[in-house]
Amino acid sequence: MSDSIGPSPFVVSDRNLALELVRVTEAAALASARWTGRGRKNDADGAAVEAMRTAFDTVAIDGMVVIGEGEMDEAPMLYIGEKVGSGGPGMDIAVDPLEGTNLCAKDMPNAITVVALAERGNFLHAPDIYMDKIVVGPNLPEGVVDLDNSIENNLKNLAKAKGKSVQDLLLCTLDRERHEEMIARARAAGARVRLLTDGDVAGGIAACLDTSQVDIYVGSGGAPEGVLTAAAIRCVEGQMQGRLLFEDEGQRERARKMNPGKDPDRKLGLHDLAAGSVLFSATGVTTGTLLRGVRQLPHQAITHSLVMRSKSGTVRFIEGHHNFKTKTWAPQ
Repeated sequence: MSDSIGPSPFVVSDRNLALELVRVTEAAALASARWTGRGRKNDADGAAVEAMRTAFDTVAIDGMVVIGEGEMDEAPMLYIGEKVGSGGPGMDIAVDPLEGTNLCAKDMPNAITVVALAERGNFLHAPDIYMDKIVVGPNLPEGVVDLDNSIENNLKNLAKAKGKSVQDLLLCTLDRERHEEMIARARAAGARVRLLTDGDVAGGIAACLDTSQVDIYVGSGGAPEGVLTAAAIRCVEGQMQGRLLFEDEGQRERARKMNPGKDPDRKLGLHDLAAGSVLFSATGVTTGTLLRGVRQLPHQAITHSLVMRSKSGTVRFIEGHHNFKTKTWAPQ
């Protein structure tokens, strides 16, 4: 699908759908926030999944989950292939009802709820495996960084494009043993490094927002999260590349079946991950660099959300005040 305006019903309705998506991520955030700091990540995740699935019943789409909670026999709701919505244009849906379950359980920064929409066939169908990723922001020369380049060359090229020295760059990555060599080399080259315990969707988006001060996101994380990150990057015209990482031939064959005719080992560009017109919404559960967390007050709560459309490139931050005395539903 082209991003140009045309007769598709999605073109007519995507402004309204963008705001409907905020209600979906708000519902998941409000439900999971009640478990913040309680050390019970599965309960937090379950609450988010149930609330998000219920909220989708009111969204005017014929939606199918392509990035979700797992296969049908693994997840009771929001499983891959599940149909959601109240009827309307055919849409692919990518969800992470609670990105950063450990962050929520431990009341640590950057737990968020995430949803992205695209017309059918425009999201990579990614199995639940790892993906190597690299992300930089907008207004940079195309190909300024590359997944196949060394970290030293990527930092050097990025610094030159930004008119900075490497010492001025901030690299963001997950704090994992598999990244130790890359982190050491980045620091040896002069860059600063911000380490995340969890939550690489927020980390990837941060590389595209001036307010975060992050210049580049690098490293391996979940492939489904990679698709969600790509949806957000499309909306702000950043750059991203990815490559699926396979532990065995069985995983490679599954990826081949999910994307017929495509080389599962290929380097994925941004439009390979998320194409066409894309909508993205995220709501903060715990306060982080991207969003403020849910603030709970007597009989009400305040949420902070981010909603974006690739067609317009508009980025909106929305503060919602939820009165549980008048709301038709409220977290229990």
